[in-house]
Amino acid sequence: MNSIIKKIEDEQMKAEVPVFNVGDTVRVSAKIKEGNRERIQVFEGTVLKKQGTGVRATFTVRKLSSGIGVEKTWPIHSPIVEKVEVVRRGKVRRAKLYYLRNRTGKAAKVKELVK
Repeated sequence: MNSIIKKIEDEQMKAEVPVFNVGDTVRVSAKIKEGNRERIQVFEGTVLKKQGTGVRATFTVRKLSSGIGVEKTWPIHSPIVEKVEVVRRGKVRRAKLYYLRNRTGKAAKVKELVK
């Protein structure tokens, strides 16, 4: 990779990266800009997938809002993402949980990981 691009990407990386896995229920605090005001909006849901490495790494979170599935994808190192809190750990055996898109209600739940 070009050394100039690598240097720019290293500057964009966050010092502390939150530790979470696919299947975890997370609460993502994101900065929302409305006009000249800025506020933090919380999006809570299940992590469907994590992909990419370095500064290009992203994760997708899915939640049900009024019976409709809503998915959002965020870059992990984005300055828009204020923090990611893990609400509960999920017990899954897959890297991508696309099958949750076809399920509703209790069938769309992921079992909790008990240690």
